[in-house]
This record gives sequence, C-alpha cells and structure tokens, in this order.
Amino acid sequence: MVKPRKSATGPHRRSWLRGAPPPRWVRVLPVLLLVGVGAASLTESAPLDIGFLLGAVPPLAVLAYGPLATAFLGAATIGLLTIPFFHLNQPGNTDLFTLGFVATLSVFVSFVRGRRDEQLDLERTVAETAQRAIVPDVQQRVGPVRCASLYRAAERGTLVGGDFFDVRPGPHGVRAVHGDVQGHGLSAVATVASVLGAFREAVLDDVDAEAIAARLDRRLVVDSARTEHAELFATAVFLDFMPHGREVRVLACGHPPPVLLRGGTVSILEPDPGPPLGLGLADVMPGTAATVSLLPGDLLLLASDGVLETRDASGAFYPFVERLARMTGVGLDRLPDEIWADLSRFAPKIQDDVTLLILTLDASGPG
Repeated sequence: MVKPRKSATGPHRRSWLRGAPPPRWVRVLPVLLLVGVGAASLTESAPLDIGFLLGAVPPLAVLAYGPLATAFLGAATIGLLTIPFFHLNQPGNTDLFTLGFVATLSVFVSFVRGRRDEQLDLERTVAETAQRAIVPDVQQRVGPVRCASLYRAAERGTLVGGDFFDVRPGPHGVRAVHGDVQGHGLSAVATVASVLGAFREAVLDDVDAEAIAARLDRRLVVDSARTEHAELFATAVFLDFMPHGREVRVLACGHPPPVLLRGGTVSILEPDPGPPLGLGLADVMPGTAATVSLLPGDLLLLASDGVLETRDASGAFYPFVERLARMTGVGLDRLPDEIWADLSRFAPKIQDDVTLLILTLDASGPG
C-alpha cells in the first residue's frame, strides 16, 4: 500500500489567489451584498441612495462563479434597481446602461476565466503526474523494511526539487538512497531524474553500495559532458539491507550521515565518507560502507540539508539531534510530520528543500 504524499502546509500551501478554489466567503459575498441592499431598502419607506453598492456585485461574482451564475446575479442587480418596491433611488438611463455593460463584461470575463482555469488545471495535473513519476511516494513496506517519508519542495507550487530518495527491492536485498543534487527547484529536476534512473537500474545489477555509488557518479559525469560548464554533482547516502539477518551497510558520499534512533537515545552514524557524486572520483577514492547491526525497533533517519541547515530568526541552526531526542516515543508513521511541525515552528521561513526518509527493519511482517 502506498501512502499518498501530503500536500504542503504553511507557506507552501496553494492559496486561492494562486489557483486553488475560492474560499466560501468569496462565493457568499456577492449574494450577501445583493440581499443586504434589498433588505435595507425594505426597512425604509423613503428611497435610499445605496444603489451604487450593487455595481460591485457582477465583478465580485466573476471571482467565484461561472458565466450563467454571473449573468443571473447581474440581472438580479438590474432588477433590484428598477423595481419600485425596493425603494431605491430611481437610476437614470446612463446608470442602467453602465450597470448593464459591467454585468455583460463580467459574464465575458467569467467565461474566459473558466476556460483558463480548465487549461491551468490540466497543465497542473500533467506537471504533478510527471513530478510524481520522478520521485514517487515511497511504499510503507519494501520487503522487510518499513518506510516513512516527507518531501517539501522549496519552490512554491512544485512537488519535486533538488532532493531525492527511493527504496527499492533487488536480488541483493533492499536498497535505499537519500541525496541532494546541485541547486533546487525545477532546474534540478532533470538531474534528479537522471540520478534516480541510474539508481533503480543499479539496484538490479550491482552487488554493493560502493558499486551503486560508482554507477551514479559516472552517470553525472556523462550528463555534465553534454552541457558546457554544467558541473553536475550530488551528495547521497546509500543503505544496503542484507537479505538475511539484521544488518545494514551505510555509505555516505558527501551527504550528512544517517541518525540512529535506538530506544530513548539518538546517535549519528559515522561511516568512512566518500566523495560527492559527479566528480569522477568514485572509482579512484571510494568511501567504505560501514556495517551496522540493527535491533528490533531501531529507526534509521536520513535528513536533507533543508532540515540540518535551517536557521531561526537569530541565525542559529536547527538543533536536529536534540529535538529528535524529544520525539523518540513517536511512532514511525507520525515521526515525519512531527519533525516538520517542529521545524516550521523553529524557523520563520524555510528556503531549502526539506526531505526525510525513515526506515526500520521489521522482518516479522509480510515480504
């Protein structure tokens, strides 16, 4: 079962001014204004000079209604002005012609807005589908490994940035990767797609983390050669879960090492670091994977620079390990959201991609 990726919250949430459906108060406002003017006119026996307020009804209707509803509200506005029963000052011909023109123009604008919204919705759906194909949601279980993840892209309106992660089964065990390519936002998506494509192929062929790292390094070197001054590189952590037993091999290539949550303690694993990928050094001076024995209930947490290098208003870095020590009792499924909520409270503005990948070995389950 795949856990759907949650939409971003806080500053990343798409507002109605950026394409989301309008809130209820926007839909109610033109109707409320129309009813309010009509009700106010009936409470007074003398004509009221408030008919000018009705000129705002058709433009307000454009924000939330289609052409038919906008036309109906425009006709109701003209009717309210011209029916003597409502005790409004009788408008002149110029006022009626002006209001009729505004209502007609509002219907046309509503029609154009509706067509544009349909096109934007289609383009957004295509873009989201393409981005989810690049970095799909991680399954809750991959073989004996249970997984939880979080992805918050820095660039507003996107699902994918410069961070990446994936967990895949293969003939040599379950393999996981978590990394960060040069840059972030849409400009880094092509590099992310190339890196993850090479990783998914390597899981089926290469026998260890060092070989996988070397393959991704060559992939980036080849991609850089196609573009002048490209200088593509990435940092990554690779995890090899052994097919049998409770051991995992950890290889860090220029990326922050994993954090181990064991009981009520938090510790940082320190494997022999390898060079970042894309520099052509993986075959020359590869890092050495460290073997870690896992106990039941141990959690391995991989976090991006967007977590570790986030600063508060005073410029202090987010104390990740210290904050994580307070969350050791939180379950695997809730932990990513707890960390994100704590990070959002700590920093006034998060400007980098934020990704978390949390893994635990659970050989008792299916797979």
